Amino acid sequence: MSAKRKTAVGVIFGGRSVEHDVSVVTGHQVMRAFDPERYEVVPVYINRDGRWYTGEPLLELKNFKDEITSYKGVMSAVISPSVEHHGLIINPTSGRFERSRIKRLDVVFPAVHGSHGEDGTLQGLFELADIPYVGCGVLASAVANDKIMTKIVLSQQGLPIVEGVSFSRAEWQEAPDKVIGHITHELPQYPLFIKPATLGSSIGIGRANDETMLRAYIEVAANLDRLILVENAVTGCVEINCAVMGSGLDVRASVLEQPVSWEEFLTYEEKYLRGGEGMKSAERLIPAPLEPDLAEQIRQMAIRAFRAVDGRGTARIDFLVRPEERTIYVNELNTMPGSLAFYLWQEDGLSPQQVVDKLVEFAREAHAEKRRSTYNYQTNLLEVAAQRGLKGVKGAKGRAIRPV
Repeated sequence: MSAKRKTAVGVIFGGRSVEHDVSVVTGHQVMRAFDPERYEVVPVYINRDGRWYTGEPLLELKNFKDEITSYKGVMSAVISPSVEHHGLIINPTSGRFERSRIKRLDVVFPAVHGSHGEDGTLQGLFELADIPYVGCGVLASAVANDKIMTKIVLSQQGLPIVEGVSFSRAEWQEAPDKVIGHITHELPQYPLFIKPATLGSSIGIGRANDETMLRAYIEVAANLDRLILVENAVTGCVEINCAVMGSGLDVRASVLEQPVSWEEFLTYEEKYLRGGEGMKSAERLIPAPLEPDLAEQIRQMAIRAFRAVDGRGTARIDFLVRPEERTIYVNELNTMPGSLAFYLWQEDGLSPQQVVDKLVEFAREAHAEKRRSTYNYQTNLLEVAAQRGLKGVKGAKGRAIRPV
């Protein structure tokens, strides 16, 4: 009797994003969490230029101190969008002395943060390839990655958000004084927060106490993103974070955390550079020191926000809270949270191994649900077009096309 085949899971990390380094750390935390007796982990690294690689040296985080792609055993690779491949093509541009080969993947685990990964682009590739993948789908990923669109969706669902003003880089470059005038009219009180719309990890965020600082931070944000968001600073508040996991009606919320910041807001350095384990190393209070009923209200609000964007898999929802006034604002949704919020789920009794097991299970369930939909719908449209020509088909608009 042969041994049961291991599940081949491709863990994708790195990426063409300012959050590249954070993603490399998260990817290795994910790979380390899988049970080697049950899973075959296939590392897939995307470098800063957008080139894809695989190979055993990518399994060791210490190797990334050097030029990792020059290591022996590191090979170029791509995930094919064709359903016939269902996995990774290794050495896709093979020459005379090397041959390309296909590594079948049972599931893909994207651990890419921010642009070209967490924003729905990778998810679209997996949909085309028809490979089960961990985390939110195309729509939820795209919406949650855009702070402006997130505000619109959450507000429509009746969830409390911080007031803000958004504009494009083109608008700022064309008429900066006009943009400043609009901001000060809509948000007349300083301080204000300036944020690139689609970046995470606090990169490019600034707090302005006057117009000079406002202009300077907008310039920074405009160099990092096409869209910029300016928000009221909610003073006298604490940041509260909650992880969620599940899909549809079956979503659970984690224990709450309160990050402890030495700055006016939690910076990139505080999140990632004060230790060695990504967000896990940041100083925090777990559980957050809140009244039980207020904590439960936040947990339920996190579930509502996750469902509002049609989330699945996992996410971390960040809140701004004034505990004394019991005021709550939904600040951001992170569909691929740093460290995958392992440290929050551990407080609920789930090990990192159990978390990745559940996420793979959700991925397979979502894939099975997708396959319940019909995609192959044949009509006699091509026959009509061939007989009548394209103008004839256009003129037939409004008449039913008889299914074959």
